[in-house]
Amino acid sequence: MKSKISAFTLMVIGFSTFLLGCQVKETGQIDQLPNIVIIYLDDLGYGDLSAYGATEIQTPNMDRLANEGLRFTNAYATSATCTPSRYALLTGIYPWRNENAKILPGTAPLLIDVDQMTIPKMLKTKGYHTGVVGKWHLGLGDGFADWNEPISPGPNEVGFDYSYIMAATQDRVPTVYIENGNVVGLEKEDPILVDYDQNFEGEPTGLDNSELLKMKWHHGHNNSIVNGIPRIGFMKGGEKAKWIDEDMADEFLQKAQHYIKNQQEGQPFFLYYALQQPHVPRTPHPRFVGKSGMGPRGDVILEADWCVGELMKTLEEEGLLENTMVVFSSDNGPVLNDGYYDDAVEKLGNHTPWGPLRGGKYSLFEAGTRVPFMVYWKGKIQPAVSDALVSQLDFLTSFSKLVGSDIRTDDSMDMLSELLGKTQDGREELIIEATSRTALRYGDYVMIPPYDGPAIQNQVNIELGNDKEFQLYNLKNDIGQNNNLAASEPELLEKLKKRFEEIRGKGFGTVEELELK
Repeated sequence: MKSKISAFTLMVIGFSTFLLGCQVKETGQIDQLPNIVIIYLDDLGYGDLSAYGATEIQTPNMDRLANEGLRFTNAYATSATCTPSRYALLTGIYPWRNENAKILPGTAPLLIDVDQMTIPKMLKTKGYHTGVVGKWHLGLGDGFADWNEPISPGPNEVGFDYSYIMAATQDRVPTVYIENGNVVGLEKEDPILVDYDQNFEGEPTGLDNSELLKMKWHHGHNNSIVNGIPRIGFMKGGEKAKWIDEDMADEFLQKAQHYIKNQQEGQPFFLYYALQQPHVPRTPHPRFVGKSGMGPRGDVILEADWCVGELMKTLEEEGLLENTMVVFSSDNGPVLNDGYYDDAVEKLGNHTPWGPLRGGKYSLFEAGTRVPFMVYWKGKIQPAVSDALVSQLDFLTSFSKLVGSDIRTDDSMDMLSELLGKTQDGREELIIEATSRTALRYGDYVMIPPYDGPAIQNQVNIELGNDKEFQLYNLKNDIGQNNNLAASEPELLEKLKKRFEEIRGKGFGTVEELELK
């Protein structure tokens, strides 16, 4: 009798464990909760993939996600720069609601409040293991981080069980990897010092020591020199902890693969794999140097494409493709010269990183925030092209719906049916943002309020979307935003102005109060 009870008990325990990793569909069929992988590129443009029309460069592994999955033509990052887009992706909150959600220095405090809901926190309520590998750029610590001690709060305090990151960007100090809050390879006798205002005595800089440079700076990147590359900010010490730029893509890929391979069988996982390419400084591994014919920018896009292929190969070898939703996108639009002389302009040829769109990184025009966006799930998502209006802002609520959670935010909408290709209804409206300036996408139209400032950012040669008059474009008929309809469609303009004010809410001002700021 005792043995029969034990067997029954084991059966109950086993069945209960199984249910923890399952969800019940409306049909009553039980499905295992899917793994979720976000592959996030940095400064990759709408026209940088062959699946999106590029002819001068081929991206077969990214194209696989597009051609065998769902390719979106009308999908957006929330912002035309990195930090705010990443904040919105993880929190489901518009970045303009947080006055600090701007491009952060490497010494910035953690931008996400530790009590704030995030995608990994939500997924952990359903039993997920969560990991982030790659670029973070959402601040660390309390703003006075001692890089020689465990750094907290950080990714691990906002929902990630595992983190292997760089603090900010490849062109900013500190130039070290951080694993679960600890600088990798740091020697106590060689502590790290970081300052964004003043150099450390005797330390060479790009401004004063050009003879030490293997990559010349064009603008804004003339502080501490690491591996022959001048950076933003000043750093001293930590010599053995400093990364090798050319190995960074391999390093992040290997950590992402290791994370996947070491997950416990039966427990779903979430991996946020944030590649650094093609952000500056563009430092392809020697295997990829010269492969694109377009200089380092083209080479690192090919390198990133290879990384995507290797990650997908790992999922396949581990038998996970049929139960893993893979989402691919970019944090903002493209930029060529973003601080270094690297032939990105000179060797561009006929390639158009922005595709048919106007503008680029930093811009309120479409190329600033409309980005490549694909969703792949073998056997669950049928190959198709979707024109649905969706945003990375919607990941939190949509993933919550996917795993059977009721957690959501007011800004993040349930776009699960759109992400699975069941419908193309999409959003009706979306606020887009570029360096604290905002505009309204509504239906087929976009309305850009007047803003003061230059029409073109001359250092990067990108139209910013600034104008002293309202701009109104029909994107369905005029994707290149060549025909301003503000004067010819006054009633529509007034409708969009009113809606813009309603969404922005009290405390942000009317359209007129926002003008020319």
